[in-house]
Amino acid sequence: MGFVAGVDSSTQSCKVVILDTESGRVAREGRAPHPDGTEVDPSAWWEALNDAITAAGGLDDVTAWAIGGQQHGMVALDAAGRVIRPALLWNDTRSADAATALIAEFGADELARRTGLVPVASFTITKLRWLRDNEPENAAQVAAVALPHDWLTWRLRGFGPEGESPLGPVLDELITDRSDASGTGYFDPETDGYDRELLIAALGHDAVLPRVLGAIESVRDEDDRVVGPGAGDNAGAALGVGAKTGDVVVSIGTSGTVFAVSAKRTIDPTGTVAGFADADGGFLPIVVTLNAARVLDAVARLLGVDHAELSALALAAEPGAGGLKLVPYFEGERTPNLPDATASLAGMTLASTTRENLARAAVEGMLSGLGAGLEALRQLGVPLRRALLIGGAAQSEAVREIAPRVLGLAVDVPPPGEYVALGAAQQATRVQSVA
Repeated sequence: MGFVAGVDSSTQSCKVVILDTESGRVAREGRAPHPDGTEVDPSAWWEALNDAITAAGGLDDVTAWAIGGQQHGMVALDAAGRVIRPALLWNDTRSADAATALIAEFGADELARRTGLVPVASFTITKLRWLRDNEPENAAQVAAVALPHDWLTWRLRGFGPEGESPLGPVLDELITDRSDASGTGYFDPETDGYDRELLIAALGHDAVLPRVLGAIESVRDEDDRVVGPGAGDNAGAALGVGAKTGDVVVSIGTSGTVFAVSAKRTIDPTGTVAGFADADGGFLPIVVTLNAARVLDAVARLLGVDHAELSALALAAEPGAGGLKLVPYFEGERTPNLPDATASLAGMTLASTTRENLARAAVEGMLSGLGAGLEALRQLGVPLRRALLIGGAAQSEAVREIAPRVLGLAVDVPPPGEYVALGAAQQATRVQSVA
């Protein structure tokens, strides 16, 4: 019997699953929380990863592992492998002006052609420009730029600052995969190469970037275990849920994501659809919203109910919520690109303003934002035959029942699971078989 490990280092927590390679079943698992905020010291992720590994029974019997993680976060390292400043996460919108500046310099069409992306505050390239413009002393120290899953893979393999790691600060040992690299804003998913001109335009100078491994390439850790390239969280979830061409995964968690498995690259100069790569050599065009399950959290708190009661209230209302409409931009929005937007409630009359209609408007408003993402994918010719609904909010009866009408697709709801971690574990199994 053999075991492999998969990790999901998400915004909120770190999850580790240990799979039995013979049965494919989860043998054990562990979890540890991450701190809140849009700016986090990566040492908190490292501590949580080690705590989650311990909770999962350790890695002594594990022969291969891989890490999936939140995308876009900027981990800036100096020449000694030290983290220069807390990482700016995907949901940190302070770099909105930097995105505007980069678009003005290069043009949206050109950036979309070169990278598949039009910069918004979420992407790493804008965070590097923000660092250059607002913290020039820190920017000048940057010797390497990693994403969260890159940095954690490096640390768990045994690398890191002198005195804190067995193998020391070998920056050239940073690795990544094409799915996570494709979310930086300085990577071409068609050629699988970095666009150094864009990196330098953002940061002000060149830097070490993680080596991009192919889907079945691997490296080793200090204990000679096989290490997979890992993946960005959405690509990892696509692996874990078994999404195929024609499937679109609608993930309703901290953020809302709509991503489709596609054999062809998409280029959208409007920036609505980001042309990411997947973890299998194909493409993963994606639309992301900042406001997803937290919309339901906010309305449940307002109504003084739990999520089961919110669901029951929503299902007690008629479709359309009596004309009540919630635009759910509670924390700005990424798609559409409205970082300073706020939420609004419209259509309030004496008849429409009921607890039931407000609950229904929350579910419909959240799903409508995701439905707009589906339409954007359709407009680019991405084949869409089935929606796979995952994430915490997919467990809501109201969300499951209302989704097909709002999304306009047949909807399947896989059983709850840690799909990013499971995808990473599946990747570990795959690379071990060819190592």
